Amino acid sequence: MTDKIPRRIIQVWGTLSSPDTTTDKTTGLPLFAKASAANLRLLNPDFEYLLFDDSEIDQLVDAEFPQYRSVFDSFSERIQRYDFFRYLAVYHFGGFYFDTDVFLASGLDNLLEFGCVFPFEHLSVQRFLIEQYGMDWEIGNYAFGAAAGHPFLEAVIKNVVRAQRYPEWSEAMLKSIPRMFRSKYFVVDTTGPGLVSRTLAEYPGARDQVNVLFPEDVCDSKDWYRFGDHGVHLQFGSWRKPEPLLYRVTYRYWETTTRKAVLSESLKRGGRRSLDFNSSTERRQEASRTSSSLRPRVASKD
Repeated sequence: MTDKIPRRIIQVWGTLSSPDTTTDKTTGLPLFAKASAANLRLLNPDFEYLLFDDSEIDQLVDAEFPQYRSVFDSFSERIQRYDFFRYLAVYHFGGFYFDTDVFLASGLDNLLEFGCVFPFEHLSVQRFLIEQYGMDWEIGNYAFGAAAGHPFLEAVIKNVVRAQRYPEWSEAMLKSIPRMFRSKYFVVDTTGPGLVSRTLAEYPGARDQVNVLFPEDVCDSKDWYRFGDHGVHLQFGSWRKPEPLLYRVTYRYWETTTRKAVLSESLKRGGRRSLDFNSSTERRQEASRTSSSLRPRVASKD
């Protein structure tokens, strides 16, 4: 494992529409995703750019992570495959991953000094994080960077496997959400930002090994869903399924009132946050244990 993030950008798109993508695969992307890819490449011209479609995702999993093929095939939601793959790809190659609805305002050079970088996402409505770890916020997985083989990504990968093989592990987190809304958080807490945030809270080396791009004031919603000062996540949420109007209205009311209550408590703590959590030594030790006898493999250096 190298200790710094390499100059590499990774993106994923399931099916490319262009019949000939041998010269530039981004020509097969829809316009908004093509714009995101162009934005990332123009601001980081000396970075290697990798775009994976479904067939290449399968090829990499089979070649480098065959121990996870059964887990990969067992996901009930397609987005879970893409969530899991982004962790595997960055763990294997090193570099930055970006969703195709992330746009940058500046290059990434000043983040290359770090070994692992994740964005602050928002204050959390998940009582599990607050009650178990004193963590009233979450990190995002729409954009992040890490050195190849970084141990925090290894911990994330292990927890994705754990959530799939032992559903009760993720169900403990879901129980803090009203039953009628748990389906909205199923992906979030089994492969998405909820799982990554929980992994961070339980990770023994968080303070020394992971850099979170906190805003000046975590209680100011204008600073949520950003990649620090470098860019913004537009939150297209194209993976979510259509929902009936009454369900959407009811959920919006619950989320709004819950977030107001969380914000009221969070304001008492001020606008700054750190990577100090309330998890016990026993919980940290349990979270650091290997959930698979095979470790993920890292790409060899050129």
